[in-house]
Amino acid sequence: MPATLREIVEHKRGEVERRKAEVSMSELEALVAQAEPPRNFFRAVTRHPPGVHTSVIAEIKRQSPSAGLIRPEYEGEGFRPEHIARQYLDAGASAISCLTDEKFFGGHLSFIERVKESVPLPVLRKDFMIDPWQLWESRAYGADAVLLIAECLNESELVDMLILAQQLQLTTLLEVHAMDNLLRVRPHVGFPHPGYALLGINNRDLEAMTTDLNHTLRLVDMVEDRSILVSESGIKTAEDLARLRTHGVRIVLVGEHLMRQDHPGDALRALLRPTLGRVD
Repeated sequence: MPATLREIVEHKRGEVERRKAEVSMSELEALVAQAEPPRNFFRAVTRHPPGVHTSVIAEIKRQSPSAGLIRPEYEGEGFRPEHIARQYLDAGASAISCLTDEKFFGGHLSFIERVKESVPLPVLRKDFMIDPWQLWESRAYGADAVLLIAECLNESELVDMLILAQQLQLTTLLEVHAMDNLLRVRPHVGFPHPGYALLGINNRDLEAMTTDLNHTLRLVDMVEDRSILVSESGIKTAEDLARLRTHGVRIVLVGEHLMRQDHPGDALRALLRPTLGRVD
C-alpha cells in the first residue's frame, strides 16, 4: 500500500472505532429501517441519457492530500455542497460523488443529506471503507452507493463488503489503481448481483500522485464488461471523453477539474456539450 494511502487507512481505523463508540449498531439498524430506499445509482450511470454518450459522475471535493484546499472560497462556511450539486444537475450530471472524509479531504457525512435534499440524483459516498460498520453508516445517512478501494481491502474483506452492500441495496464502485489489483478483484466484479456493481479504474498513480488517462486505456482490455467500467481522475476535456468512448468506456468520474473552476456547473456543461447529438 502506498505511503499516503497507508496513512489515510491507519487514521480511518481509529476514526471508525471512535464512531462505533458514539453510534451503536442497533442505532444504525434503526436508522436504516426508517430510511427511504436508495436511489438507483447503477441505473443512473449505465443508462445513458438520450443524445449524451458519456455519463458523468460529478464529484463534490473540497480538498485533497496532494493539492490541499482546491479553491480559497471553499474554506469554512463558504463551502456549499448543495449549491455545487444543483449546478451539476443543471449541467447534465448523471450522478453525484461526495467526499465525506474529514481529515484529508475536508468532507463531512452531513454533505450527503444536504446534496440529496437539493437534487434528485443518486449520491456516491466517497470515503475509505475498511469496516462493514461503515456500510451501515452510509445507508443510514442517505448514501445510494459506496466506494470500495481494492488497495485498501484483502479478498475476504472485499467479498464481505460486496455482499453486505447488496443486502443494503447500495451500488458499489469497486475501484482499482494498479494492474495486479484489477487481476485480483476481477473475479468478484458483479458479485453477488450484477445490477449493483460498477468497476472503476483510477488514473492516479498513488506513489507519484500524478494522473494519466492512458492508464484506463492500458487496462481496458482486461475488463470483460465495459458497460460497467468507470474511468476516474485526470479527465478534463471533451476529447478525453471521446478517447474513452472509442475504447467502450462511457462512464467517467470527474472531480478536481470541475471543482477548480469558477463555476463547476459551467465546466461540466462544456465537458458534455460536444457529445450531444454525436455518435462515436
